[in-house]
Amino acid sequence: MDNVRTEEHTLTYLFSPDATVDYCIKCNICVTACPVAAVTDRFPGPKYAGPQAGRFRMPDQPTPDASVDYCSGCRVCNMVCPAGVKIAELNARARADMVRDGRFSWRARLRNNLLARPELLGKLGRPVAPLANRLLNHPLARWAAQLTLGIHRRAPLPQFSRESFRAWFKGRVQSEKSKVQISTPHSPISNLQSPISTIAYFHGCSTEYYEARVGRAAVRVLEHNGIRVEVPRQNCCGLPLLSNGEFEAARAYHRRNVRALVAYARQGIPIVGTSTSCTLTLKEEAPELLDMHDEDTQLVAAHTYDISEFLLMLWERGQLRTDFQPVPMRVVYHPPCQYRAHRLGLPALELLSLIPELEIVESDAACCGIAGTYGYKAEKYDIAMSVGKPLFDLVADVTPPLVVCDSETCRWQITHATGVKSVHPVEILARAYGLNVEEPV
Repeated sequence: MDNVRTEEHTLTYLFSPDATVDYCIKCNICVTACPVAAVTDRFPGPKYAGPQAGRFRMPDQPTPDASVDYCSGCRVCNMVCPAGVKIAELNARARADMVRDGRFSWRARLRNNLLARPELLGKLGRPVAPLANRLLNHPLARWAAQLTLGIHRRAPLPQFSRESFRAWFKGRVQSEKSKVQISTPHSPISNLQSPISTIAYFHGCSTEYYEARVGRAAVRVLEHNGIRVEVPRQNCCGLPLLSNGEFEAARAYHRRNVRALVAYARQGIPIVGTSTSCTLTLKEEAPELLDMHDEDTQLVAAHTYDISEFLLMLWERGQLRTDFQPVPMRVVYHPPCQYRAHRLGLPALELLSLIPELEIVESDAACCGIAGTYGYKAEKYDIAMSVGKPLFDLVADVTPPLVVCDSETCRWQITHATGVKSVHPVEILARAYGLNVEEPV
């Protein structure tokens, strides 16, 4: 029995980010590229908080340096590391150790847990959206939230939708051309057969409770391309919990999602999401950080696609319709760090380049600063705004009517900092197809 446990522990370690600690060659490239270390002394840099400090961390002992909590998890360090060290994941695990060891105050832990549960907040706020939106934007309420919970009074809180995405999806009129439903999979298909006829849509919390228009645009674009959309039962992907060190709660979320999605994956039905953070969590973040390497988890990960990744695959197969109308507009496109972490290139940019008369100014900013829940915290708000300044300055220089970005929290941050409305790439595609497009709030 002891030998079995030792073997399981060894396999878990080999799959984990901890196994990459000794790959670090101390070249400092990650420190140079880190957008957080560039604007604050509170974070010494990825190398110091990650692999260097990681060599001194022992099981069941507190992490030696609490500055690791100032890592935003943007993964820029991972992308520039020549040795393949999983620095952001090392820092996330260290933050989880801090949570486990009681290193956060009860006030910070309460604040972090509230911010990390968008599904709970959505269920409470969306049914009373007009009232909740007025309350959450009232100056006195925002000051109270900062004083009591440490949520910065100017942080870009999203607006609750009046109608949830799933309510719209259930109630929409069925057409003969394209049947859609919420159900479990039924007719087996081979793995990513050509042409692809059905997808399972993972909408995520932001689309369900705050930006239902993004989900509506995605469904319309997919249906326009002959894709049947199914919406499985699902819950929050768990990334906000992972980012705040609440690993056990995130594990429960991910297990439920795997149970709901694996039937689709077994039939070769792609799982397509409009939140780059959610799809990255299903593909990689949750399995790696939570050491979940079972067959079902890996099967779901292998069948998960960001929507731009999926649509570009359709285009490469000759299945994507290109009956785009001209969109005479000059927009800024910002690829979020979580999107770049997919290591796919920039599928959204390739898709948008197919649209006639659409001029795209690509942002090369490392990060918008918000980093999920990071920029909402009072002690990190100014850091987040400083990190995002190069992007905000670009938007100010271009003065576009819209900014295009794949991540919901990044869109909220960009609009908050620049006053320019931000949309998902699929909304621009819907506009080019001549489909019903809703303006962002």
